[in-house]
Amino acid sequence: MQFKKWLGTVLVVFATLAAAQTPPQPTAGTNTVPLASGGIGLDSQESLKAREKDFNLKLVFTLVEGNYLSDVGVTIKDAAGRILLEHVADGPFFLARLPSGTYSVSARYDGKTQTRKVSVTAGRLRTEYLRWPSNPQTDVVLSPEQGRK
Repeated sequence: MQFKKWLGTVLVVFATLAAAQTPPQPTAGTNTVPLASGGIGLDSQESLKAREKDFNLKLVFTLVEGNYLSDVGVTIKDAAGRILLEHVADGPFFLARLPSGTYSVSARYDGKTQTRKVSVTAGRLRTEYLRWPSNPQTDVVLSPEQGRK
């Protein structure tokens, strides 16, 4: 009986480790808009970079000082105002594949929302950088000098 319990624990640990190593896959948003987000760690950044050719919208989330952000809420609406996608980004990079057209993109971080109109075209990657001011109570910001040490 102890062996079965031990074996079960080992299998759970291996499954957890395997899931942590799996690169982000496209996730269906509202109305099945293909998307991917992540970018915490070099492996995840390289994986997303390699997949950019499959998408036509890229959002990059940072503080004004340059620190990358995650857990940014993203909402994309079509020209008629219908929500096509709602997602919380797993890292500083967010990719989506949308039909050619103009969209309203809203991103929320730390209670503050930024909204932009963006036009995308099939086969061409549009990149938007969204930056928020740091919050000294929650954000640790390195000065350029500290970052070089």
